Amino acid sequence: MVEVFKTNVQTVDQAAVVMFHLKREFPDFQIDFDLEDCDNILRIETVTHFMDIETILRTLKNCGLHAEILPDI
Repeated sequence: MVEVFKTNVQTVDQAAVVMFHLKREFPDFQIDFDLEDCDNILRIETVTHFMDIETILRTLKNCGLHAEILPDI
């Protein structure tokens, strides 16, 4: 399962904080940011686990940031 999120993360430092918290919550997920993209993409992938979208969004909110799922096209 792969989910792609549009975020308001602007800096590498913000991305590192978010990744730290997400990796603590979801240690087996592959998580990365593409801050070069105009949507400051957060991409999360898992093969073996259920992805709890609400926890992901709440984690970003707790970091003072915002994310929304990009729809599949």
